[in-house]
Amino acid sequence: MKKKRINFDKIFSLNLKRIGLIMLIWIVAVFLHNTIYGLFGWEEPVFFVIAVFIIPIYFFFSVFYSLAKWIKAGSWKK
Repeated sequence: MKKKRINFDKIFSLNLKRIGLIMLIWIVAVFLHNTIYGLFGWEEPVFFVIAVFIIPIYFFFSVFYSLAKWIKAGSWKK
């Protein structure tokens, strides 16, 4: 049986479109968290965890991966 290889370039490489998508998802998660709290009066932890922990961690790893890839390729020398 063949193992599937994870394509880190597809997951972690940053470009302008991906940065915009990350920002949009963060805004939507914050909006949904606040909307659910405002409408129903109870704390909703899922969107809070997404906005406060998951998206910033993903962004940090994406920036680190993209910088490492950029330095390894020698693009900074041009």
